[in-house]
Amino acid sequence: MNAKRMILINVILLVILVGGGFAGYYYFNQSINYLSTDNAQISGQQVSIAAPATGKLVKWEALTGKTFSKDETIGNIEMTSEQGKVNLDIKAPAAGTVVQSNAVKNTMVAAGSPLALSYDLDHLWVTANIEETDLNDVQVGQDVDIYVDAFPNVTLKGKVEEIGLATAGTFSLLPKNNTSGNYTKETQVIPVKISLDHYGERLVPGMNVTVRIHK
Repeated sequence: MNAKRMILINVILLVILVGGGFAGYYYFNQSINYLSTDNAQISGQQVSIAAPATGKLVKWEALTGKTFSKDETIGNIEMTSEQGKVNLDIKAPAAGTVVQSNAVKNTMVAAGSPLALSYDLDHLWVTANIEETDLNDVQVGQDVDIYVDAFPNVTLKGKVEEIGLATAGTFSLLPKNNTSGNYTKETQVIPVKISLDHYGERLVPGMNVTVRIHK
């Protein structure tokens, strides 16, 4: 009975050691060959559509989900001038799909007021925030595996396209207020732009992403 028990214990210990060895090798291999972060998201060029003049918005077609080509007429403003009422077309400043529409037809709008936001959903990329201590492992042209939370069974491919020249916090709208005069050192992150080779999924800006950069 004791012999059988000792054999069982030895077998269990062997399984634990072998499993631990494989796990250790896996994590060692990951750290040596890859740099991973889940501090990343889908990004794109945001285009603001603004009112070109003050007047009444008598026509508005830039509804959420609508896609327009560059310079396509998407609305019309009626203004009053010395010559009487004049209609001014609102044109799409760039090709894209409207993701947010703030305008209400037949209301007054002021010159420069934002009416809508659009993105070119066919030309998106990934912005990954890499810790400054890991930046030496990142170079333009490196291959990247991209995992989008919304599509857990899909792996997208891309490449490091651009490495930021300032930390993400540098452009914060609400910078930290240091009233004590003492600087608290914190690890900063640098935005890294990653191109997408291709994608058939319906990606939208802001989606959460995990990236694995090949060193």
